[in-house]
Amino acid sequence: MGDNSKKELVQLIKRFGAYLSLKMSNLFSISLNNLDSRSVGAVAGLAIAILFTWRLLRSPSGPQRRQPKRQAPTSSSSGVSNHSNTNLTSSGVCSPSEDSRAQNVIDEFFQPVKPTLGQIVRQKLSEGRKVTCRLLGVILEETSPEELQKQATVRSSVLEVLLEITKFCDLYLMERVLDDESEKKVLLALEDAGVFTSGGLVKDKVLFCGTENGRTSFVRQLEPDWHIDSNPDIVYQLARFIKYQLHISPIKPERTAANVFSSPALEQFFGCV
Repeated sequence: MGDNSKKELVQLIKRFGAYLSLKMSNLFSISLNNLDSRSVGAVAGLAIAILFTWRLLRSPSGPQRRQPKRQAPTSSSSGVSNHSNTNLTSSGVCSPSEDSRAQNVIDEFFQPVKPTLGQIVRQKLSEGRKVTCRLLGVILEETSPEELQKQATVRSSVLEVLLEITKFCDLYLMERVLDDESEKKVLLALEDAGVFTSGGLVKDKVLFCGTENGRTSFVRQLEPDWHIDSNPDIVYQLARFIKYQLHISPIKPERTAANVFSSPALEQFFGCV
């Protein structure tokens, strides 16, 4: 590495150090108790930025670093000019393009990390560990027990979110049915959709009852952190007993309590459309 390259390396490291100290001061202002995946991602981004910058410095920079051809001085003015250029280089002054390149490298790796669906689910559910959810109109396309006597169809758009919930929550699904055949149709539809393959949900956690009050009793007995339902009466009745509720309704209902949220669909509550 020539003298010019060494001086350029020193200048780039100085600029990187100054910029990095600012980023690190912002990053570690977060208390250890509040560290989350985005903070960890920022630390990982820092390590990658250092590695990328090192590789950038080791690679040739193209025509800007190419040594000019040596020419015999034609006049005394040429000697003065060469002497001035040497002094300029030795003083450590770098071109704006080099400053911009170093800044772009650092900025690129400090961009916010986009959270995964699993992280969004945890955040939205406030790290709740137990969730109860009705089937009709939320997990299933059908909206009434009478429809379940004919068929049961799992909504494909809700599957990804549902599986993410089962990864870290104790999930119970429940519904009112009119006969045993309806139960079989629901369980078969869930099985065909792959809901039971993730290991987080088993058939024993799919509960059936004959009345709406029966579903209310299930929820109160299980004491979940979250209950998800499409029946406004049940949501209203449980508001005093359940920490959080999600009311699924195609039309945004009037909020009945501070702990009751609403969404047109379960997947939309988590930002999936």
